[in-house]
Amino acid sequence: MLVLALALLALTRAEIVQRMRAPVITRADGLVRVYADCDEDVRREFQLPVASFAADTVETLYRGSRRRPERFASPGIVVHVGNVRTNDARVSVKVSRGAPAVTHIHLKNPATSDLAVFRAELVKAFARSVLGEELSDAAAATLYRRSDPEGRVADDRERLERWLAGERGPNWKPSDDEEMIAMMRKILQPGRASRRDVLVFASRLFLYPRTYDEKFAGKYDCLSFRDAVRIARIDLRVRFIALAKADELLIFGGGRGDKMSRAAAMYAAFLRALAAGEVGDGVLLRMLDAADAALSDVLESDVSAPRSH
Repeated sequence: MLVLALALLALTRAEIVQRMRAPVITRADGLVRVYADCDEDVRREFQLPVASFAADTVETLYRGSRRRPERFASPGIVVHVGNVRTNDARVSVKVSRGAPAVTHIHLKNPATSDLAVFRAELVKAFARSVLGEELSDAAAATLYRRSDPEGRVADDRERLERWLAGERGPNWKPSDDEEMIAMMRKILQPGRASRRDVLVFASRLFLYPRTYDEKFAGKYDCLSFRDAVRIARIDLRVRFIALAKADELLIFGGGRGDKMSRAAAMYAAFLRALAAGEVGDGVLLRMLDAADAALSDVLESDVSAPRSH
């Protein structure tokens, strides 16, 4: 109270009246309330963006926790937009314990506040008021990442990459391996192909006999598409299996962006032409070259590479 009194004494009467009349912005069905403890120019520039940032974070957390938004008669998260004009990134927090708890977050200078810290404190405040939990910084980061679609996909991709590299934790179960195998087939980001998506797709560009004890032409356990052009002339089974593979590639190449879908369609067209047996080897190889080039284009220019560890 003494600090507040001294701060008010430093203001003119007009400034005091202006701050008292400053509107309070309420968001997220009353959970978030944003006060402008600052001059009018700062309020006009920053109060609404701060409120939107806080509300967007809360909405992401509701969706991630699969909870319907609640309506709050009094706020659980109170944000104060400060008036510091120097380069001050500090975000201070005070928690009033109650039912529910109220978290006061102070942005000293909204223009230079550390947004990562601000978001982390919003997550912890949400956990207090909505989930009834007290989270550490690490747990708050995990909760937000699992709530945010981009963060969730990044985590899933990292888990998959670690599994493919042979990393297993002490509590790893056989069902975890099954989950990773399923994830390799899953479309994690509709409309986008990751580097791993392209590599997994490329690993399917082979033809295999229907059973382990069969061999193409009496000696081949598997055939590359290029070799299949030659062997199809002496083993009719290659053509039948090529037709089935065409449909498989359309499934595994679909939903991951236009370039990936186009490459899959080109491979499927090649395989159907191979199965039909109505065009010469030269035409088939040119179709295959074009499909390979299309897949290389996806790998080089249209992928989101897995994060480094």
